[in-house]
Amino acid sequence: MEIEEASTSSRPSSSSSLPSLEDCMKLLKGENDSQRLAGLLLVTKFCDKDNQQTVHKVYDAVGPSFLHRLLLTGMGKGDGGGDNANREAYLQLAVTVLAAFARVPEIAASEEMVSKVPLFLEVMSNVSSSPFIDECYEFLFLVSSAHEEGVVALYESGGMNILASQMPTLPEGSHTMELAMKLIQLMISKLPAEKFYVEHPSELSKMVAAIAKQFAVLHNALKFEALHLLSAILSSNYSGFLNVALQSMAGDDWSTNMRIGIVAVLQNRVAPAEKLQALVLAEHVISIDGEGWLIGPMNLPNVKDSFPADRCILLVLESSRVEIAVLLNELAYLKYEASKNSSSDAETFVAKQRNLGVAFSLVEKIIKLISKLGDSEELNSNSIISETTFMKIISGLNETVGVVLDYLQDAKEHRQKKGDDLLASVRIVGNYLAEAPHACNEKVKELLSYMLSVEGEDEHRPFHSICFLLPMLCQMTMRTEECKDIASSGALRAVAGCLICLIESNSNGDEDGGTVFLACDTILNFLLKREQICFPLDDPSFIKLLQALSHLTEKKNDPSSIMMASSICALILGSTSEEALLCHPDFDIDSLISLSQLVKKSLAICSQGGMSDDASTEADLCEIVTSVNLNAEYSSWADRFPRMKEVIER
Repeated sequence: MEIEEASTSSRPSSSSSLPSLEDCMKLLKGENDSQRLAGLLLVTKFCDKDNQQTVHKVYDAVGPSFLHRLLLTGMGKGDGGGDNANREAYLQLAVTVLAAFARVPEIAASEEMVSKVPLFLEVMSNVSSSPFIDECYEFLFLVSSAHEEGVVALYESGGMNILASQMPTLPEGSHTMELAMKLIQLMISKLPAEKFYVEHPSELSKMVAAIAKQFAVLHNALKFEALHLLSAILSSNYSGFLNVALQSMAGDDWSTNMRIGIVAVLQNRVAPAEKLQALVLAEHVISIDGEGWLIGPMNLPNVKDSFPADRCILLVLESSRVEIAVLLNELAYLKYEASKNSSSDAETFVAKQRNLGVAFSLVEKIIKLISKLGDSEELNSNSIISETTFMKIISGLNETVGVVLDYLQDAKEHRQKKGDDLLASVRIVGNYLAEAPHACNEKVKELLSYMLSVEGEDEHRPFHSICFLLPMLCQMTMRTEECKDIASSGALRAVAGCLICLIESNSNGDEDGGTVFLACDTILNFLLKREQICFPLDDPSFIKLLQALSHLTEKKNDPSSIMMASSICALILGSTSEEALLCHPDFDIDSLISLSQLVKKSLAICSQGGMSDDASTEADLCEIVTSVNLNAEYSSWADRFPRMKEVIER
């Protein structure tokens, strides 16, 4: 039934005395719609959310049925379609009153209110610039907060599409924008992530862009709400589709706004927790946009003040350095001091480890970017940095790695070798020293043996720590003097054990080729300097390595793998004999035959001059063939291996 227009006689007289609640209630309980409508015009004066009893009384007097009819009439869905002249007024009144009632949680959670969510979304889709759009957002937020079915109704009735289309045009820092952000937060926290992220990546990317703009331009509490919301959205395990959508967005406004917002937080006096949250967000953005994001424009439209393009990378590095120093100090206290007097808080320890991982990750990304910039004079037009900035970054990295090495020294003194925090510390040291092998030289030499012994929480023997240090060790073994340090630290045995483990755990031929090559290259560099170092090669680890390398190439025919393996084997065989090998309990005649086949393959490659078509493989092969003269090595020990010689020359 269509709402009847309120007659003049139904309205309260314009006397000097204001209408009371009792007058309003009489009108609301009137016999016809005209009286109820007149009462409704007064109802918001008494809908104080702090006086919930009165609001309930008014709501009961109005009745959900009348409110529903009023809303439908305002939408043009009444029985008679409604009077166009009054329809907008009815709609505004219905929205205003319903929003006022929804401020009482018990009413907001009612089935009648939840059922209005689809209607409100329909209203919003048609009146996005209406003066009562703020009350529409408020109603949706109140109902969604009060009952989980409200969030479900919001999502299933097209709420994502409405938010995605309207948020980019909402006034910056407005109450409406704040409510829109809270609606997104509700959906993230209460809906299954696999639906939220997988079904609407495009819409979500538009929301992220809109929130990023607020994060960049605002300077109030809403800025930090935007920061936390962006971190929550991007940190989901299901954000892969969203990341792709963000990468494909035209322009880079969203990532520039992220950079501006993060810099604003990091360079101002804010709570440490907010700075940490900014670092978390920076890590997520880099994972989407790449390390180059750290250097880029810092300009906002219509804002005269701007910052240099390198401001972000310097602030992220400095903030990460401070965070690392603080967290490592706190972790050391929890591990070595607090346990003496009280039980360590496991949750606190895990949380600090997680935060440390964020700071470590950012430093590693900076190392990667600086490595790229060092290899290329110009990465892109926005990534050029001055020599002064470059030196500041190097200085900051040196200081950071020095702090990490101190933490490892402390762990060594406390005889602690197991822990993901220790493993992560070894990783960042290895990453940096692979690019700057002479940094912190004395500390590294002192701690090398210890770092190679570090294990992760789920490891039963050192493995990942050795893998993390391989790039650094490969650099070090290029110099004879440092090979001596490696020999005394037991690093060569550790690398040999790591290589054996890689080969044995990937017998199907799908091993990590890059790590295997680094391990082989490190061992090969060392063996080529064996005479200057005087290191015995009859160690059991080298016997096992011979076996592993012979098996490595059983399923591989590429020249690079064959030549790497056979070069190492040839150099080891030069210091032993067939009789000595066969006396080893783990080395039998089958192992000898496999080794013979490997050497035979490599000698055939040398005689044929066979090269792979792959440019990188060809370069590796040329380097190996140049460094190790396989024919000469074979000739030097062939007579000590009669069975091998027979197989090879057959």
